[in-house]
Amino acid sequence: MPLSKKRIGIVCPYGWDTPGGVQSHVGDLAEYLIRQGHYVSVLAPAIDEENLPDYVTSAGRPISIPYNGAVARVLFGPIAFARVRQWINNGSFDVLHLHEPAIPSISLLACWAAEGPMVGTFHAAAKRQKVTFAVAPILEPVIEKLTARIAVSEAARETLTEHLETDAIVVPNGIYADRYRDGSIDKRWTGNTIGFIGRFEEKRKGLDILAAALPAVISRYPDVKVFIAGPGDSEAALKEIDPSLHSRFTFLGRISEEEKANFLASVALYIAPNTGGESFGIILAEALAGGASVVASDIPAFDSLLGHGQYGTLFESENSADLSEKIIDLLGDEGKRRAIAQRGKLYAQEFDWDVVAEKIYDVYEMAMVGGSTVSLSSENRAWNKFLGR
Repeated sequence: MPLSKKRIGIVCPYGWDTPGGVQSHVGDLAEYLIRQGHYVSVLAPAIDEENLPDYVTSAGRPISIPYNGAVARVLFGPIAFARVRQWINNGSFDVLHLHEPAIPSISLLACWAAEGPMVGTFHAAAKRQKVTFAVAPILEPVIEKLTARIAVSEAARETLTEHLETDAIVVPNGIYADRYRDGSIDKRWTGNTIGFIGRFEEKRKGLDILAAALPAVISRYPDVKVFIAGPGDSEAALKEIDPSLHSRFTFLGRISEEEKANFLASVALYIAPNTGGESFGIILAEALAGGASVVASDIPAFDSLLGHGQYGTLFESENSADLSEKIIDLLGDEGKRRAIAQRGKLYAQEFDWDVVAEKIYDVYEMAMVGGSTVSLSSENRAWNKFLGR
């Protein structure tokens, strides 16, 4: 990055306290930029305002709304709008980076409130009928205010093009690849083992698809085990799984980054049976970096991330029979597993923050051409129209 240090404001639309890909991306990006000497302030909804990182300002408590097959914890309304304006006014930012500005959130409020260099990152990938654009009639002219647009994948870019008839530069989500590169083998997770990380209670994460594939796998590999890491109610999840399979599942709860690296280095296969609603798949990039042999559904985002099967194994989405065939084949061929995993590990370096942050900063520089800075807009007709004034 250039020696010129900038004041960068980043808006995260989702509750900072809730684990999620966007929150992780924003936090990692902010910390990377701070280490490069830039001043960074992040605005985000938060429930626990006392334990936020120094660089995060709370915009208030989020509320839960259904969005894209999950529950999004966002913040919207006139009180939030006032807080957004105050943060922008006090920030003296050279550039504003708004994540998911196309949903009712503080990112959209910031887009309404500000003028000057603004970059929008679009994470969502979904079919038109599934996207919750509650402010669709006034959204397009607001998004036109963005100086530059980023999509985290081709799937996200296509969603943006379909909904708002605009385009974006594709820059993937970032990971710290080195955190996962040197994971240690943990014998608890070795053997004919399957790993899964995520919010397993969400239907779109596909745990039921994996469970349905398991009987066929067991018939060939009677000792197969499934280890699941991530937040959620394991007892509730087991109620949805055939009782005869319960002994196969071990729920680990949340695991640390060090444990995650060891986990990914140890399991025979990492399975991502997601059914949709994914725009990128940070955990897949992390799994590749950790040296796991990945098996994932062929939804567009995963197909793209895995190089159409070059860096991981794809199965037909929601087809448990196809998943079981892929698992059986790979468990029976260690050489094939290792070859795929090695290709994926090398490829994962493309998602390292040293690479991704430079690309994002290049977009910032494009937005900052001309030397203007971020200021409050005196034009808020879009907001007044939304309020019915």
